[in-house]
Amino acid sequence: MTIAHAERSRLQGIIDRFPGKRILVVGDLMLDQFIRGGVSRLSPEAPVPVVQVRAESFVLGGAGNVAHNLSALGARVEVVGVLGDDPAGRMLLDDFSARSIKVGRVVSDPARVTSQKCRVIAEHQQVVRFDRETPGPFPAHTERSLLKSLLTAMLECDAIILSDYGKGVISRQLIKTAITGARRRGIPLTVDPKVEHFGLYRGVDCITPNTSEAWAGMRRPQQAGERPLAALGWDIRARLRAKSVLITRGSDGMSLFEAGGRLTHIPTVAQEVFDVTGAGDTVISVLTLGLAAGARIREASVISNYAAGIVVGKLGTAVCTVPELKETLR
Repeated sequence: MTIAHAERSRLQGIIDRFPGKRILVVGDLMLDQFIRGGVSRLSPEAPVPVVQVRAESFVLGGAGNVAHNLSALGARVEVVGVLGDDPAGRMLLDDFSARSIKVGRVVSDPARVTSQKCRVIAEHQQVVRFDRETPGPFPAHTERSLLKSLLTAMLECDAIILSDYGKGVISRQLIKTAITGARRRGIPLTVDPKVEHFGLYRGVDCITPNTSEAWAGMRRPQQAGERPLAALGWDIRARLRAKSVLITRGSDGMSLFEAGGRLTHIPTVAQEVFDVTGAGDTVISVLTLGLAAGARIREASVISNYAAGIVVGKLGTAVCTVPELKETLR
């Protein structure tokens, strides 16, 4: 897809309006931990590698990475979610505050642990991942506090993102409340979906599954080819009564399904791919920020495609900035 000079200028103008837009991120807040090292021998206790630790880092994960992407682009961001009263939760709150991300309406539940993923990486190969989390639904009082936080925060934003990692925040009632509030205020609401919750997202402005999530969400075996994918996209839009569907397709770019039967294929712009971790978070962040800045859905999708091309060219969970994004559109 070739972009004319006039359109590039318009897209850059949209990006110029990113700073200061108020975006509410609602979803599962997680702490990502990375332990990196080298391997030179196997353990004498079991046939497993012994990792000599060289570095350890902690980064915002889950919906937190969506918030990080937005703040890096100059947006005014608030997060609504649930954290445990534990070191991981406090580390997340400190990190959010350091990035000027508002956390005043994050709900604390001392009976739960903060969701945490620890990845052990040896010589660029992930050896194991272990998770800490409290399974099962939230208790009624936590759910009530969460909905109260959402209702209040919605009054002070230009767009809403539902970032669903299946840890309990995104429920049927929360989705209904968010959609009703967004419609009442005339602001966009987008969702990065969880396969198991696919049928809940009725009425959103845009849903952004990757190819595997799109097939699995509709409970269909994956098929190759453009025609089956097109049929799938239209079926998702009809089933969810969504204004648009954006299927992200990795090296094959994106496919956008809009009202009036308009299908747009957006080829990838990535020059080099080092790490696709977090690319979906970048897409939903930039797409929504674009809509809040007055972009049409196709324009917002194109900008998000450029942003994804930037972050996959970086190692680890990465973000892009306004100058980087504008430079790619020169």
